[in-house]
Amino acid sequence: MRREKDSLGELDVPDDALYGVHTCRSIQNFNAAGEPVPIEIVYGMAKLKWACAKANQALGLLSEEKAQAIESACKKILAGDHDDQFPVDVFQAGSGTSSNMNVNEVIGNLAAMALGGKPGDRHLVHPNDDVNKGQSTNNIFPSAIRVAAVTLTSPLKAALKELIDALNAKAEEFGDVIRSGRTHLQDAVPEMMGQAFAAWAHALTKDLRRLDAAYERILEIGAGGNAIGTGVNTKPAFRPAIAKAMTEITGAAYRAPENGIEITQYLTDMADMSSVLRMIAMDIGKCCNDLRLLASGPNTGLAEVILPAVEPGSSIMPGKINPSICEAVNMACIQVMGNDQAVQLAAGAGQLELNTHMPVTGYNLVRSFNILTRSAIMLAEKCIRGIQVDRERCLKYFETSGGLGTVLNPKLGYDKVAELVKESLRTKKTAKELVIEKGIMSEADFEKLVARSTQPNLE
Repeated sequence: MRREKDSLGELDVPDDALYGVHTCRSIQNFNAAGEPVPIEIVYGMAKLKWACAKANQALGLLSEEKAQAIESACKKILAGDHDDQFPVDVFQAGSGTSSNMNVNEVIGNLAAMALGGKPGDRHLVHPNDDVNKGQSTNNIFPSAIRVAAVTLTSPLKAALKELIDALNAKAEEFGDVIRSGRTHLQDAVPEMMGQAFAAWAHALTKDLRRLDAAYERILEIGAGGNAIGTGVNTKPAFRPAIAKAMTEITGAAYRAPENGIEITQYLTDMADMSSVLRMIAMDIGKCCNDLRLLASGPNTGLAEVILPAVEPGSSIMPGKINPSICEAVNMACIQVMGNDQAVQLAAGAGQLELNTHMPVTGYNLVRSFNILTRSAIMLAEKCIRGIQVDRERCLKYFETSGGLGTVLNPKLGYDKVAELVKESLRTKKTAKELVIEKGIMSEADFEKLVARSTQPNLE
């Protein structure tokens, strides 16, 4: 052990620890979650510390030697070499002070070692005076959440595009399969099976646009605003210099805040991003619900589609196959919606110049990103790409659907069609059979009318 001192006194720190006394106190104090702050947020702080060092050096406030040592330390953290050095529990002081100091201490000690010292040599690189120079937890931690969200947006978009591509491929494959639509779970007008898949794909395409809009807002970072966002003890050029350095480091177009005080006390942009993730979860979940219904049976349900078998479905019923992937994704989507509720409650709990519910906000936002990314890929690869359609079953439902008579409305009127539908249900004859039998129209005219109903733009 080595002995370190802070304003509360002395404390033993493990010799092999890269963190210091503040982190040790945090480990002793906080254990409610039983898991640390997501590493993506730690990496966000490391990027910000690197950017702040560059900005401080450019403004003549930090020596080149220290700035380069801090940069080297941040790169090692971002390489994943020291993930185990960030053990602070999620549920800590609401601004994230413990995690900010944890990162400061690890960077400071790594930088000291790069300059020939050892952990605890604060005279070489000080965690507060050098690593945290011109910063406050109050804007570093929420900025780190934003950085994590920016980083996680790209893989989520890629996963959603993979899912959209898979759905669109099935839309094309099933473009010639006619089926009965359903509203209120009752027979409705016909559509092509490919149209159903195309609709799911388009819903997710709209979600991508929502994600892009939220992404633009999350690029605004408040780092350098200090305690309440006024930028006390910093130069006016500091915040723009941080944003510029972040862009150079990451390639993302970060920008300084329009109002430093607002961005310090409001977490609304994070809640906005979380709400987009909730809507993505809602749309993916709806797709899974539809697939579970369409695959129900196979003998006593709809059984219009056949989902890939990924595991035996029962420990007691031999041969049973369940829609396991859809069920797993459904649960994942429910979790994301629950995460969003936590984010919304936390974002609305701010008081005066600071919202002290930042760690729980970042925790749930990061979880939602990762859950949705994995779920979209799993659904595309393990389910959508392997879906088959029962063409005969779809045709049977189409021919016997009570909703099929609706296409006759323009020709016969609502009341006459209602009588035909009742007769169809009573006699078990299809609408097609009845209109031909009664001489209302020929088979060719009826099929042309049906084709026009599924492709309304046809002349």
